[in-house]
Amino acid sequence: MIKVFKFGGFAVSNAESVKNLVKIISFYTNEQILIIVSAMGKTTDALEKLCKAYVEASEDTQEILTSIKQFHESVMLELFESKNHPVFDEIANTFVEIEWMLEDDPHPNYDFNYDQIVSIGEFLSSRIVAAYLNKNEINTKWVDARDFIHTDNTYREGVVDLNKTQLSMPVLKNILKTQFVVTQGFIGGTSENFSTTLGREGSDYSAAIFASGLQAESLTVWKDVPGIMNADPRLFPNAQKYDELPYSEALEMAYYGATVIHPKTIKPLQNANVPLYVKPFLSPEEEGTRIDSLAKLNTDIAAIIVKDNQMLLSISTKDFSFIDEPILIYLLQCISQANIKLNMMQRSALSLSICFNQDEGKFNKLLNILREKFNCKYNQELSLLTVRHFKKENLDAICSGKTIIMEQFSRNTAQIILK
Repeated sequence: MIKVFKFGGFAVSNAESVKNLVKIISFYTNEQILIIVSAMGKTTDALEKLCKAYVEASEDTQEILTSIKQFHESVMLELFESKNHPVFDEIANTFVEIEWMLEDDPHPNYDFNYDQIVSIGEFLSSRIVAAYLNKNEINTKWVDARDFIHTDNTYREGVVDLNKTQLSMPVLKNILKTQFVVTQGFIGGTSENFSTTLGREGSDYSAAIFASGLQAESLTVWKDVPGIMNADPRLFPNAQKYDELPYSEALEMAYYGATVIHPKTIKPLQNANVPLYVKPFLSPEEEGTRIDSLAKLNTDIAAIIVKDNQMLLSISTKDFSFIDEPILIYLLQCISQANIKLNMMQRSALSLSICFNQDEGKFNKLLNILREKFNCKYNQELSLLTVRHFKKENLDAICSGKTIIMEQFSRNTAQIILK
């Protein structure tokens, strides 16, 4: 049976991390393993800066690119010791793709530029990891994820064509019979052979699509945490690890903003009944957290999720019309048109209040759509607290000393916007 391993940016952040990745893989040499990697360390952030500089014709475009090159070269020198290794030419050729693009005028669609540039990070890391596995006599083949993950032309949020993607999986299954395979997370390809990305932190989603399509025995996501915690240990020192979670609860937590798992990850796994393991990269012998249909939920442990950099926008009609169903439908269409994902929504007779991630470009686009017909008031730099299986005393303690802007309660979940 095939196992799928996904290693995030932390697991390939430097040469020592890549060595640890290879150590983990060496425990599974008699199995069929598909290895999916993210970009190295903060490379995605650096490539985002490069894309912005390119589109704005900034003077520091080449400086940013040079810094990215130097980082990857320093990692390779630690791993391969000599520039004579073929991987140096492979990485140089990958950078040539960016350089060719930077010589042309930007595409009118910013998101198109973003995907062609930012997706390069995964190609760089996967080439290096595959080469280092082979250097350590672990027979490994590098493959291009775009040959297997097929999407539409929605750049930065590629919609996966699951039927076409499924039809490409037998090829990968055959390769895995004789070799380990390394490929990229986060990216797919269009029918016109352009790169798309699946949304920030989309490598988990990629891994779930591969695991589902290959009917894998399991998917293991290697993280810089002991497993899935009920809260961020940096904010809540007494945070507890879940030993197991049912698919439904993991999906709810991811939807509300738990950053360990991408929100889209669970559905393909649940549909194919593939268990997900979240394990600590630095302590691979530990159990981590298991997510599947058999897991039991301990509701005595409240899940606490904090999302910072939130905006609250209140929309009301200029003629005091009710926010009835037809107006609500229109407003939701406007929100979708601006590509804004809602984290919380509350309606009164005369207004609709929505909470979403702060993004100046998307917010201004929405304001321009709404201003003619609606009044808009907004607050920035807010935090959204979500607590699953809450107890009132816990909420009082967490919110102590903060201003509550808006709150909403259901049977299992409390959401509170704080300033």
